[in-house]
Amino acid sequence: MNMWCCKLVCLIENLTDSIISLTSINNDINITNTNHYTSSDHQFHITLYTFSQYYFILLFFKMSEENGEEVPKTRPTPRLNERILSSLSKRSVAAHPWHDLEIGPGAPHIFNCVVEITKGSKVKYELDKKTGLIKVDRILYSSVVYPHNYGFIPRTLCEDNDPLDVLVLMQEPVIPGCFLRARAIGLMPMIDQGEKDDKIIAVCADDPEYKHYTDYKELQPHRLMEIRRFFEDYKKNENKEVAVNEFLPPSTAVEAIQHSMDLYAEYIMHTLRR
Repeated sequence: MNMWCCKLVCLIENLTDSIISLTSINNDINITNTNHYTSSDHQFHITLYTFSQYYFILLFFKMSEENGEEVPKTRPTPRLNERILSSLSKRSVAAHPWHDLEIGPGAPHIFNCVVEITKGSKVKYELDKKTGLIKVDRILYSSVVYPHNYGFIPRTLCEDNDPLDVLVLMQEPVIPGCFLRARAIGLMPMIDQGEKDDKIIAVCADDPEYKHYTDYKELQPHRLMEIRRFFEDYKKNENKEVAVNEFLPPSTAVEAIQHSMDLYAEYIMHTLRR
């Protein structure tokens, strides 16, 4: 029986070395000639390696039973080689909502936007620019909630080095991190602690109740009053000053979006030159 164990160990070790070598070689090939090696080939080698370990372990237990030896009740899980795990992790990179999500072919009039904060929430979520995840920044200090879904427009950049903010009017709250199509209907100029922090006022382009709006003036005056009052009050208990000016027309909002798209393009070009 010891002889069979030695043979099985040797077979597994040889197979492991062969597949690791093959994976390394093909990784090099993939860099220089992508026509001959694809991610599916890479995954096949990994699957073959794992399956082979399972096969030899099952064979080991089968021979043990035939020789009348006691078989352990629990079977060990094959250990994935660290080099293969590392290779797998490098191929599993999450998309960044600010940089990887396209703004959409209809921009700056109709555009994609990423929702950070749900309508009716007191939680101030925001994009973590390093990881691309949505993080909890704080819970609002005032007894107010966001009147509508709030987020940002991808592939835009403002003077504060953040993407352009957008408030999206629609029937339902949506989960943080999702994206939707929106149409700009106005601009709310805002000064937050002495710094420009304008907000695009938009409607969901795929909501049958809101998609026909093209100008903020078509909204009920009370709706605009709610929006304005929220941003005037939501930081008061933090002793932070926010000033909201008169709403501006859709044409100004479109110009602001285009300007932020241009700033983002300049930022990308500058980054590539470095």
